[in-house]
Amino acid sequence: MFRLVHLSDVHLGPLPQPRVRDLIGKRLFGYVNWVGKRRALHDMGVLSRIVEDIKAQSPDHIACAGDLVNIALPEEFLAATRFMETLGDPQRVSLVPGNHDAYVGSSPAEIEKNWSRWMTTDSGRFEGFPYIRMMGPIALVGLNSGVPTSPFMATGWMGEKQRDDFNRAMQFLKLQGLARVVMIHHPPYLGGATFGRTLTDAARFEKIVAETGAELILHGHNHVSSMAYIKGPEGRVPVIGAPSASAARGSATHRAGYHIFDFDRTETGIKISGQTRGLLENGEIGAIGAIAFKA
Repeated sequence: MFRLVHLSDVHLGPLPQPRVRDLIGKRLFGYVNWVGKRRALHDMGVLSRIVEDIKAQSPDHIACAGDLVNIALPEEFLAATRFMETLGDPQRVSLVPGNHDAYVGSSPAEIEKNWSRWMTTDSGRFEGFPYIRMMGPIALVGLNSGVPTSPFMATGWMGEKQRDDFNRAMQFLKLQGLARVVMIHHPPYLGGATFGRTLTDAARFEKIVAETGAELILHGHNHVSSMAYIKGPEGRVPVIGAPSASAARGSATHRAGYHIFDFDRTETGIKISGQTRGLLENGEIGAIGAIAFKA
């Protein structure tokens, strides 16, 4: 059995005190949003307990679907690097960027400088996106949908080159007999998010999966535990959204949590089972329930 943990939207706090010149443009609106709303929603004590619970489940690998930071200040990237180091060795932890990580024009360079070791191929080199990591019965395919956008927008975009490389990678991996697990920050299907928050080339993503297939698709962004399906060549492909790993309150699907997926080789292929753990109504961290995959 191979155990994979899926978490997302850490939104590390507290926010470092920005300088006036740091708040020019989009960061100003994000800072006001953090002070007025977000800092009350994300609890670092809850996040620490979630991480402790993750480690207690003895995962073979941890997949983090982005949004480690809030307005992409340089100090935030350093804090997020320390968080990733506590999460685990880069060989056992994978990361894809979110829209908050790619908040402004300087962000992509900061992402590569600080976090590339968690986004490498099996060779140990960062070669851009998609990256592929083959581990036991799975092949993890990491995609980047985080791009700088204008104020009040949180859309994502893969772009033509990444889509073409993704298509070729999925065709190649289909021949390897592995469970292909795709990780991206934005929900990669039509209707997956509200206006201003969508993956703008979601229709093209769906077309690739309809032709090549996938066994499991993981994302974050919506701060809610969710399940959807998109068309594959041999049946429907499950698409699982993770809640925020630091959300301190909200409904059962919005509170802090994460997913566990177990991959077992059988005579007929690779069986995937899933479960959700997280913050319970009584304040404890525990089992929320099984993930019911539908045929």
